[in-house]
Amino acid sequence: MFEKLVIANRGEIALRILRACRDMGIKTVAIHSEADRDLMHVGMADESVCIGPASSAQSYLNIPAIISAAEVTDATAIHPGYGFLSENAEFAEVVESSGFVFIGPKSDTIRLMGDKISAKRAMEAAGVPCVPGSIEPISDDMGRAKQIAQDIGYPVMVKAAGGGGGRGMRVVESESELAEAISLTRTEAGAAFNDDRLFMEKFLQAPRHVEFQVLADNYGNAIHLCERDCSMQRRNQKVIEEAPAFGITEEQRSFIGERITRACREIGYRGAGTFEFLYANGEFYFIEMNTRVQVEHPVTEMITGIDIVKQQLLIAAGEKLSFTQDDIKIRGHAIECRINAEHPYTFIPCPGKVTHFHCPGGPGIRVDTHLYNGYTVPPHYDSMIGKLLSIGHSREGAITRMKGALHEIVIEGITTNVPLLQDLMLDPVFVNAEHNIHYLETKLKE
Repeated sequence: MFEKLVIANRGEIALRILRACRDMGIKTVAIHSEADRDLMHVGMADESVCIGPASSAQSYLNIPAIISAAEVTDATAIHPGYGFLSENAEFAEVVESSGFVFIGPKSDTIRLMGDKISAKRAMEAAGVPCVPGSIEPISDDMGRAKQIAQDIGYPVMVKAAGGGGGRGMRVVESESELAEAISLTRTEAGAAFNDDRLFMEKFLQAPRHVEFQVLADNYGNAIHLCERDCSMQRRNQKVIEEAPAFGITEEQRSFIGERITRACREIGYRGAGTFEFLYANGEFYFIEMNTRVQVEHPVTEMITGIDIVKQQLLIAAGEKLSFTQDDIKIRGHAIECRINAEHPYTFIPCPGKVTHFHCPGGPGIRVDTHLYNGYTVPPHYDSMIGKLLSIGHSREGAITRMKGALHEIVIEGITTNVPLLQDLMLDPVFVNAEHNIHYLETKLKE
């Protein structure tokens, strides 16, 4: 096992990684920006290194600075968490070529799955169902692009090959909109991802978002930890997640599970990962794979009892998976609400000083956060400040516990999205599990 590990992230996920390392006897190095000196995990780590100013580009995205921090502290491994450099193939490559262990997949696997076109080819080869569409990149030949769209059938989605996080995609309702959509998306993709290749696929009108958590080791062993529903979204950003996904049968779970674990073996995947699908009319359609730990991984931990971050560390250290697919059992239903420092209905970020923080508790409640009384939420990063989770014997029981926890939590001094989450726990469409990925935006417009 590793003696010392660099946590190349911030906030709640950095604290989550630190706690896993502490349980496993691994010393930790917290890297941080000048704006993050007061983060909880920075004070708790065995060592800390300031790697730059507040700007992400000069700190958490600064590959040479992170490598230097690992070198000066004699660390042996680097955990990227999620976001920032977690799915950056170049970073993974530099980490390993510098003599450190990257806690995640190999760089070539990240590169393969980060490219939506090559990822789709790999999934089709493994028998994973995909959204109908083109595998070839859209060329400058508009006649060919129109033919592809016509073959797929409108509405279609124009997507960036290197996209992610809900960016680099546009819905096209008719042929008259196609040229402009391709031009705008190509420009956006080139600026955001340094890759202006696009592809096209069928736009599903009212799907759900269902994803499967996988673990794979270096010895050809791969399992899935069942699925999560992440359909409550705003602008392709998840707001509420739950596990298991409602309405999914054991037969469906086994069907997809067998194919995604086969895909893991065929592409030589290692570590934790997530296969994301659109789900409509009883069918699954692969959209992408996240080659890292997900924000919403705790809901899966709660229903399976598997510590996903610890498994990442064990796999990266060369250990075999200590359990098989038959060992994975679903126990109860878990819900996660993302707590953000933002206005609950306009979604304007609201950084500032937390004057009072009270953490909810009770049976079946978990809180992952880096907040504390007196902490100042900086304006430089993502607005998420924590995750509130509940688990019950049933979905109804989990919702009941979440209602109580959302009324018990106190975050004063800043504005948060807690009122929106409270409203959603009472929303009959959510309570009756009738929502899809477009529901929240429609509700907010109304």
